[in-house]
Amino acid sequence: MKLKFFIDTNKASTFLIIIALIAIYDQWSNTTAWVYLAMHGTYGFLWLVKSRVFPDKRWEQTTSLWFGLLSWVGLSLYWIAPWIIVSRGVEVPNWFLTVCISMYALGVFLHFSSDMQKYVSLKLRPNQLITEGLWGTVRNPNYLGELLIYSAFAFLSIHWLPIGILMLWVLVIWMPYMRRKDRSLSRYPGFAEYKSRTKLLIPYIF
Repeated sequence: MKLKFFIDTNKASTFLIIIALIAIYDQWSNTTAWVYLAMHGTYGFLWLVKSRVFPDKRWEQTTSLWFGLLSWVGLSLYWIAPWIIVSRGVEVPNWFLTVCISMYALGVFLHFSSDMQKYVSLKLRPNQLITEGLWGTVRNPNYLGELLIYSAFAFLSIHWLPIGILMLWVLVIWMPYMRRKDRSLSRYPGFAEYKSRTKLLIPYIF
């Protein structure tokens, strides 16, 4: 079974999970909960479109049932943020909603646009470095987009736990992958120059 099956079904479940949480805790009048639903629920549906239209070859790999289920459960940790919001009746001020929605929108743009650029570039110019466009400043603009997206989700909960989970994902999953990718790309001519003028994840900082 492909790894994408477990990832895609988890993403598709997010909208239903959040609606169920709102119903269980009777938070129908909680504006923060509805905004969270709009953001995270929509992201799940957008992921399904991306998975179909311009899939990532990493998720096309076959995997064992146990690893697939482990991945599903790991992704489900992101549902802790909406659980905190509805179980505690968290309501953030409008200015904070604005900040989180803006982070989310920028993150969606970076994540999906850079993945589309990568998909098309590798189709048209296989086995060549992508060093322009959104990939011209940082070497992982797609992960920067995801960082903004999931940070917005975590911040809406006003709780340390979702932020801690996100940082755990970044340190244990994302960072090792980005380092391995750098080592793999080092075989291409021009990578040393490209690496010297770009940052790993955050423009001009890191």
